[in-house]
Amino acid sequence: MGAGPGGRGFEARLRWARLNLTARPPARPPAMARRSALSIRIVEGKNLPAKDITGSSDPYCIVKIDDEAIIRTATVWKTLSPFWGEEYEVHLQPTFHSISIYVMDEDALSRDDVIGKVCITRDTLAEHPKGYSGWVSLSEVDPDEEVQGEIHLRVEVLGSQGGRQLRCTVLEARDLARKDRNGASDPFVRLRYNGKVQESTVVKKSCYPRWNETFEFELAELAEEKLCVEVWDWDLVSRNDFLGKVVFSVQGLEAAGQEEGWFRLRPDKSKTREDEHRGSLGSLQLQVRLRDETVLPSHCYQPLVQLLCQEVKAGHQDGQVHLVTLFDETTTAECRQEVAINLVKLFLGQGLVKEFLDLLFDLELAKPCEPNTLFRSNSLASKSMESFLKVTGMSYLHAVLGPTITRVFEEKKYVELDPGKVEIKDVGCSGLHRVQTEGEVIEQSCQHLQSYLGELLDAIVKSAPACPPIIRAAFRKLFWRVGERFPQHQHAKFVAVTSFLCLRFFSPAIMTPKLFHLRETHADARTGRTLLLLAKAVQMVGNMEPVAGRAKEAWLAPLLPALQQGIAQMKDFIGRLVGTEEEEEKEEGEGQPLCPPTMVMKEGPLFVHKTRGKGPLLAAAIAKKLHFCLTREALSFSKSPGAERSGAIALADILAAEKVEEKSFGSSHVMQVVYMGADGQQETAYLQCKCVNDLNQWLSALRKVCVNNPRMLHAYHPGIFRGDKWSCCHQRERTGLGCDRTRHGVTLQYWSDPLDPAAEAQRLFHHLQGLRETLREKYWELLEPEDAQNGPQGEGAPLSEGLSRLFGVLGDLEGCHRLVQPPTPPTPTLLQLQT
Repeated sequence: MGAGPGGRGFEARLRWARLNLTARPPARPPAMARRSALSIRIVEGKNLPAKDITGSSDPYCIVKIDDEAIIRTATVWKTLSPFWGEEYEVHLQPTFHSISIYVMDEDALSRDDVIGKVCITRDTLAEHPKGYSGWVSLSEVDPDEEVQGEIHLRVEVLGSQGGRQLRCTVLEARDLARKDRNGASDPFVRLRYNGKVQESTVVKKSCYPRWNETFEFELAELAEEKLCVEVWDWDLVSRNDFLGKVVFSVQGLEAAGQEEGWFRLRPDKSKTREDEHRGSLGSLQLQVRLRDETVLPSHCYQPLVQLLCQEVKAGHQDGQVHLVTLFDETTTAECRQEVAINLVKLFLGQGLVKEFLDLLFDLELAKPCEPNTLFRSNSLASKSMESFLKVTGMSYLHAVLGPTITRVFEEKKYVELDPGKVEIKDVGCSGLHRVQTEGEVIEQSCQHLQSYLGELLDAIVKSAPACPPIIRAAFRKLFWRVGERFPQHQHAKFVAVTSFLCLRFFSPAIMTPKLFHLRETHADARTGRTLLLLAKAVQMVGNMEPVAGRAKEAWLAPLLPALQQGIAQMKDFIGRLVGTEEEEEKEEGEGQPLCPPTMVMKEGPLFVHKTRGKGPLLAAAIAKKLHFCLTREALSFSKSPGAERSGAIALADILAAEKVEEKSFGSSHVMQVVYMGADGQQETAYLQCKCVNDLNQWLSALRKVCVNNPRMLHAYHPGIFRGDKWSCCHQRERTGLGCDRTRHGVTLQYWSDPLDPAAEAQRLFHHLQGLRETLREKYWELLEPEDAQNGPQGEGAPLSEGLSRLFGVLGDLEGCHRLVQPPTPPTPTLLQLQT
């Protein structure tokens, strides 16, 4: 029996954990990391208004976290009911306030039109721990509500009871909204109190103004009077633009005497109005989920990781209920994918992913099953193998499918085999044209599809040596397990491999190449239909029974010869893919943690903007385009892909990776890499990306590989030093403290991310934490009938050694989390009295 939360064993382990938490904090990262993760899925829109003269729109979405653009979806052309189906996960600091999703209409010749937006606050997401999902009506974008940034104020009460004064010192502001065409604003502050108004000076062309001005008011006798601090953009010709406000209740200030801090600017809610456009702007189907995490030092999770590794090494034993079986049986369909990814990444880091997958295959095959339906359900085995292929095989997928997908997009040929969907069109030159018959269209389509399928199958067959060794090893285990389970159905072991490789990996990527980063845009209707038919053909080859597919859709009959040939090619490919045991020993070292399939985290062309500097990049590049490559050691650059490296910046020297104001270079897609030069001087490289997504991908990759740098900056300048001052805050000291906060914690999740064992262990702990009773009940349910009848059930019943140890480890981790819980929030002061 394992020690429960109230046992002596728990107290001893808790004392050990307390000593480790207090006496052995790692240098960096800190002893614990609190962060938030936002899972965002933008599904589709409907009933959008027409913005173009053609009676349609070209919609796309921009996702902003606290007014900072993080994601841009692809544009879906000429539709009022777009489907995106794009999923993202954003890691950010827990202090964010809201997520806003803007639906835009892309225009080639003018500024893009805003259709509407959806705004979801952090509090709303916290009220829906399982996720906020469904159709949400778009609301109109009101300029007075589009505010952002913070203002630094010091407010105090002076004097005695005879003549008291309210003093407000306006120090500075940061990240204000850009209201002018030059990409900046001309901000000034207006203060209102007890019927009196005072204004600050105007700071021209800055979203990071500094005032350092003090204003005084006679303190009103009525305590209900409020101080309103408004920020405006000054305009010479048109009316001033509202930039946000902060409202203070002065009643609580008298006891405190003085309050100082950064205050978030709020929209003007004084004018309540009915949103007459709500519902008429269409709606958006979303799935958004917030997950707050407190990740402890990695050594706190070692008992859990060691227990899971021991269970995997022990394997499946007859008559016993394995921990992995309990995980599978107690995990709901909604979170099975997430649990599978966490387990796969955890065992990748421990060098046991091959053994883990083999255990899943063994446990799945131990259940009653038919050879023709193996691994077709969404079990933990199926989801884990699917996640494993995406984590380790995306580069392989791109190499195999990329050329054919590119050809389909570029040729844009009409392909249709279903007689009920064939479009008859004219062929021939002017004056001699004739109507093409249905049979001719189908015959021509079949030729195109056979050409694409043949090219794709040839690429697959030739790819066996290039397939990552860890994937080959996993498929070898699967091939052997199924062959042993169904010796009379040797066909089944081939289908088992193709059920993952073709049906769950290749075919989904062919149908939606944008979601697998094979393309930057979604396919149009014609190309999408071609990709769908091609994916269907690959599925039929993977099923290895083309006759069954033809029975459901008889119009696929013209493809039958090509499918028969493809099945023979696929069998030959699988035979070479799984290889022999001798090849396995050569390819895979036992028990070694897996390194990522490629050391390249991100690469591509970037435009280097000319600035004054002496660093390796600045000296080599004078306003020109270079090819950059980010690895775990350095950010290097060369004249072109594959060319000799021109120079590099070591990751240990990088101090920050942040965005640059649009007005600095006339582009909103510029990032800055702040680094320490060889002479010990701080240098900055300004690199322009091709779009907002490329910008955020580069920033995410740089921040992830530099996460443990001890010299990362906490503040930076979002502008450039031009002439004798910074363009953002007009500060004249070049090496002065930055005027905005760095955003090291804001990153996007990708399959190629570095492994984070502590984070994966924390998520598994969070999942298992509330499943103790469910695990206990499922354990007794899965025992052999005679064991369940003879053994006592309920609280205190003897459990397996693995399950008992798991309960003890979970109790220890709960104790560690209680030690590091943040203190109870203090009584609200002026800082929390904003409206």
